[in-house]
Amino acid sequence: MNVISKQTDGMWLVQTDRGLLLKASVIVIAAGGGSFTPKKPPIGNIENFENISVFYAVRDKKKFVDRDIVIVGGGDSAIDWTLDLYSIARSTTLIHRRDDFRAAPHSITKMKELVAAQKIKFLTGQVSALQGQDGQLDHIHVTDDDNNTTEIPCQILLPFFGLTMKLGPVADFGLNLHENRIAVDTEKFETSVPSIFAVGDINTYPGKLKLILSGFHEAALAAQAAYRVVYPEKKLRFEYTTSSTAIHKKLGLKDNS
Repeated sequence: MNVISKQTDGMWLVQTDRGLLLKASVIVIAAGGGSFTPKKPPIGNIENFENISVFYAVRDKKKFVDRDIVIVGGGDSAIDWTLDLYSIARSTTLIHRRDDFRAAPHSITKMKELVAAQKIKFLTGQVSALQGQDGQLDHIHVTDDDNNTTEIPCQILLPFFGLTMKLGPVADFGLNLHENRIAVDTEKFETSVPSIFAVGDINTYPGKLKLILSGFHEAALAAQAAYRVVYPEKKLRFEYTTSSTAIHKKLGLKDNS
């Protein structure tokens, strides 16, 4: 079933990733701009090797002992892990599309010293094909700018191409999106779907500022609009925490008057 679905009685049915079903009159999406996920290289069938011999992060170096490791990238992560893993690997090869890096200068210098000492290998080009069985890599193909292809041994591939933001399940809610953000009005912070609101970095509107202060403002207006949806027959009483005895009582505050 869909993550959210409108019921005949006007209520929303929301299903969590653990299968829990919740029924609600309104939905408020209070989130950041999405979750960070690694950028994957455009290599055919790479998903067949992921989490077996292709990794986008290093969590257990013991898996890499005495292996033929290939690291792809030109940033700090690629250079730093090259320097960190070469001493435990059978062989270490760094691949980048050009001989120009975006890492700390001292790390680049150290890497080039290891290349000169033949302790690691460096190739310019891009990984064009993966070879192996049952998720385990055996070797890879590297193609340079002149379309020359080199085959090198590889049991562990570590692509470090940076991170990208993804909305996740929210992208499938059927809402009007603008540049991967949820478009809202600035009166109620309601989305293109009635009774669904969005506050925080997840939303967008003219003049949007990604500040916590803005989020408080958005949430306050969305909460008032949501109240009117949930309790259409009730009058909304607007009160201040500094002077409302009812709020003081709910918060357990003593009357010091």
